[in-house]
Amino acid sequence: MNVRIQTVLACVAAALALSGVTAQTPSVSPPTGQKTLAATLNVYAFPGAGQTVAQQSHDETECYNWAVHNTGTDPFKLAKEATQQQQQTAQQSQQAHQATTGSGVRGAVGGAAAGAALGAIAGDAGKGAAIGAGVGAIGNRARAQSQAQQTQQQAQQAQQAAEKAAAEKMEAFKKAFSVCLEAKKYTVKH
Repeated sequence: MNVRIQTVLACVAAALALSGVTAQTPSVSPPTGQKTLAATLNVYAFPGAGQTVAQQSHDETECYNWAVHNTGTDPFKLAKEATQQQQQTAQQSQQAHQATTGSGVRGAVGGAAAGAALGAIAGDAGKGAAIGAGVGAIGNRARAQSQAQQTQQQAQQAQQAAEKAAAEKMEAFKKAFSVCLEAKKYTVKH
């Protein structure tokens, strides 16, 4: 029976070959390694009306420009602004940390002067200066650390607010971009 099936299959193949019927395989172009504009924005568009790669690229560019115009948001500028905000936050944190360096010494000098003046009144300027230096160093360092911590916290809050605003703008842009692509017969997900 096995030989019989092979014979039938061979006959069918021969008949198809003689009739000119061949198996059709769709031609699929290999990936270029480059992301589309939509994919770069984490928006995925499938050409629902058989659009070519060139047509899809053209449509995405048109929709990008339309979305920028209608939302007032350009994602590439938004990314640049986010990077600048992060750099500014890092710089503010570094400056706040540097402000605490030497604060104990400055406080010690000021405390020593005040302590010496009080000690002179009490009869022992040296002892008063030593006590004043210690109190001044501790107090000034604590104030500087508190201010540095407050500055860092404010910078982080500003960073978080900027990130939230950027995310909201980006979401609005993606919606507008998607609506435009859908109008051009693409299936879109983001």
